[in-house]
Amino acid sequence: MNERVTLVVDYTSRRIMMVDTQVRPSDVTKFPIIDAMLDVKRELFVPSNKREAAYIGENIDLSATRVVLEPRTFAKMLDALNVKPNEVVLDLGCGLGYSTAVLAKIAEFVVAVESDETMANDAQTTLSEQGIDNAAVMTGQLVNGSAKSGPYDVIILEGAVETMPDAIISQLKEGGRIGALFAEGALGVVRIGYKLDGKINWRDAFNAGAPVLEGFAKERAFAL
Repeated sequence: MNERVTLVVDYTSRRIMMVDTQVRPSDVTKFPIIDAMLDVKRELFVPSNKREAAYIGENIDLSATRVVLEPRTFAKMLDALNVKPNEVVLDLGCGLGYSTAVLAKIAEFVVAVESDETMANDAQTTLSEQGIDNAAVMTGQLVNGSAKSGPYDVIILEGAVETMPDAIISQLKEGGRIGALFAEGALGVVRIGYKLDGKINWRDAFNAGAPVLEGFAKERAFAL
């Protein structure tokens, strides 16, 4: 008689291992970030057929232009941005909501924008099911941000950019910070921008890679 064997995956252990082998060794030591990444069930914020790979040290593809950033990249961005518990964050390109869930554990409130309506709806549903009520997911073009809820203390982009639209910069508070991965050849560089006198002063943080988000690519010159 054949018996069906059901394998139970210990995601909690995988989550701890992710933090201990990918996040802490990358010089991410802020307790709010560590605690949030230990608490949020990353496997719930990836496609069901990719849950087995939820904790690997690579970007997880959601679509042609959208990924769940690898834990190291995301954690180091959060560390550099130094999000505080009384701040409001704009999370652009949230995908299925993992970044939003982690940010919601750290910040006062998170406004997430996702251009894919299905992913945006799924993200909001999962966030609600996980009892995360200090975050809202909006459907819209990423390059437009969400001005009605701004300005923001912090803006973070969950993918690469080649150019940063003025519409996004205008939604950042004076003295606020913005984190973005600038695509430069095969490997990009994450930069943290500080808004002073209406302008962004960028500082290089570390190297990483991800697809360029739609609307954030440079216009290509036409050539015969």
